[in-house]
Amino acid sequence: MNAASAADTHFGFRTVPLGEKQRMVDEVFHSVARRYDLMNDLMSMGLHRVWKDLLVSRIRPPRSARPFALLDVAGGTGDVSFRTVEAGGAGTRATVADINGGMLAVGRERAAGLGLADRVEFVEANAEELPFPDRSFDATSIAFGIRNVPRMDKALAEMRRVLKPGGRCFVLEFSRVDVPVLDAIYDTYSFKLIPGMGRMVTGDAESYQYLVESIRRFPPPEAFAEMMRAAGLKRVDYTPLTGGIVALHSGVRI
Repeated sequence: MNAASAADTHFGFRTVPLGEKQRMVDEVFHSVARRYDLMNDLMSMGLHRVWKDLLVSRIRPPRSARPFALLDVAGGTGDVSFRTVEAGGAGTRATVADINGGMLAVGRERAAGLGLADRVEFVEANAEELPFPDRSFDATSIAFGIRNVPRMDKALAEMRRVLKPGGRCFVLEFSRVDVPVLDAIYDTYSFKLIPGMGRMVTGDAESYQYLVESIRRFPPPEAFAEMMRAAGLKRVDYTPLTGGIVALHSGVRI
């Protein structure tokens, strides 16, 4: 068997050509877009709400009318952006950048229903080539999306580029469970139950099999912290949450 080339990457546990991963990821999220938020509730037993609230508390949008701009990358359905503008004052705005039009369509519908269409903008964009000027945002975030980007290093560099000096970049992502016994339970739950749950709720088990595998392929926290440093971010740190099921990473543009 030939070794993977530099032009290869991972799609779950499979090795695929780098240029093919984005198309394959797009197909996953087109398939699950309409039930994505419901599946997040079911898969995490509601914990994703707690994790996202913690992320927003770290973003710290001002409660005043002072202008504050968040860019949420791969945030298609708008969850983090809605929470941020609701936590902030009249000057807080958010931009959702996502490559998947199906996810963005769901996000726009949700924004209209929540009365937030004037405070949250939705832009179809590739995380590796963000269509925004340098130094445009006070904070950038990506929640459970960085592992789906073919070239994570490029996405991190872009998230840093569009930050204003002193702005913070946040990455909320699944991590490595570090609690004995919990790790075995988590593995069983992930591989045995989540794909079946996906089949029942969305009619698509394969997409959720990929999502579970992609979590296991994601670098451990310190290795990912090094990637953030290599992208030019400073004061990089991370906080394990819920026994290491997820980690909240952050860095600053100096």
